[in-house]
Amino acid sequence: MGMKRPDYFRPSRAVQRDRRWPALRLAARRRDNYQCVQCGSRYRIQVDHIRPVRDAPGVAFDLDNLQCLCAICHARKTADEVGIRKPNPKRNAWLRACDELSQKSIVK
Repeated sequence: MGMKRPDYFRPSRAVQRDRRWPALRLAARRRDNYQCVQCGSRYRIQVDHIRPVRDAPGVAFDLDNLQCLCAICHARKTADEVGIRKPNPKRNAWLRACDELSQKSIVK
């Protein structure tokens, strides 16, 4: 177990303890074909809330607000959300350039 930050609260813990969660989690995994929606990995798949529970508790049990992520992508997303890791501007520019190239190849 890692060190806990005293200022970090896990509001999704109550959602995970709810009796509706196991069925909803299984539905999200089946919908996403048991693979990470970001990298396509099938290893250590976790179900993530797209809009975090702390920001949008009303959609905590909405299937459209869930996505499957591998443990690495999930950790990266969570670190970005809570401000542990700051995004690298050069990497973001590179990702935008890749998106533009892929859009150009689709148009042709």
